[in-house]
Amino acid sequence: MIQLEPRASVSRLAAWLSPLAALALTMLGGAALFATLGIDAWQGLRLFLVEPFNGVYAWGELAVKAVPLVLCAVGLSLCFRANVWNIGAEGQLIAGAIAGGGVALLAGPDTWRGYVVLVMAAGMLGGMLWAALTAWLKDRFGANEMLVSLMLTYVAQLLLGYLVFGPWRDPYGYNFPQSRSFDEAAALPVLWEGTRAHAGLWLALAATGAAWLFLARSHPGFRLRVTGAAPAAARYAGYSPRQALWTSMLACGALAGLAGIGEVAGPMQRLTTSVSPGYGFAAVIAAFLGRLHPAGALLAGLVMAAFYIGGELAQSRLGLPASIVGVFQGLALALLLLGDTLVRYRICRRHPAAVAR
Repeated sequence: MIQLEPRASVSRLAAWLSPLAALALTMLGGAALFATLGIDAWQGLRLFLVEPFNGVYAWGELAVKAVPLVLCAVGLSLCFRANVWNIGAEGQLIAGAIAGGGVALLAGPDTWRGYVVLVMAAGMLGGMLWAALTAWLKDRFGANEMLVSLMLTYVAQLLLGYLVFGPWRDPYGYNFPQSRSFDEAAALPVLWEGTRAHAGLWLALAATGAAWLFLARSHPGFRLRVTGAAPAAARYAGYSPRQALWTSMLACGALAGLAGIGEVAGPMQRLTTSVSPGYGFAAVIAAFLGRLHPAGALLAGLVMAAFYIGGELAQSRLGLPASIVGVFQGLALALLLLGDTLVRYRICRRHPAAVAR
């Protein structure tokens, strides 16, 4: 009989190499998939491994995709380190886009240029309030934060649909479900001419650095890590799991809300029903690929962004469906979980009679 037996000690090197092995095996699995579909394997992999980094414009597109992924992944890393299973970053992203977008729509041609700061702050506040709903229900009634945060995602999506189909719809938009374009004062500036890369990139880098400092160099961050890793020791030390819940959820909501308003005030410059193609859900994979470390989340966000760009290129050049991105993301997550299992457990074979005893 095949069984999994806990290892006496877990290799730190193996734990950090596991995500790299998972990504390498994902590429091999993708090559096998392309070969099965009758597509040249190297041509298919080239769209995921080379094209997203080929030229200034490609790097700009990579930055556009990576910004919301990194922000959400960093926020989720804080939650997961605190043992708070927030799966609703997508909803918090949409809530941030709604709140910030509503403030952006108030701007006019004569609005001062610094107004975009208020737009960003409103987006962060919207994400925080949406995350606070989950934290309050968990804190007050003991509700399962996974289910609550996930279900609130669909509420946020329906609210966005109501607004862009109804009161916020552009009267001159040929009946499309979208708001009017934001004025310049409410839009994020472009970083490089000829690309769509925007100032949200600096916000993502700043958030990554701030999260690292919080976790590694602050006492509240230490309390959060201890509460998540050793709840019994945290209670003995007087650390409050309630504080860890609220701190991590509000921080994640703020970062996810910033990701949402960064999307609509950056490359989109208007509200539509498709603010996000699933960045909040993909960020869960990025957080674990990055080993719940802010710097790791940054690198994993770049990888997931390359998957999105590669998937779009595979649609346009190879005629593959949009679900190819989900295939690569799911394969990466499954292989990462498998690798983590083998890092912590070893496979052993035991005789059925020995097991019965």
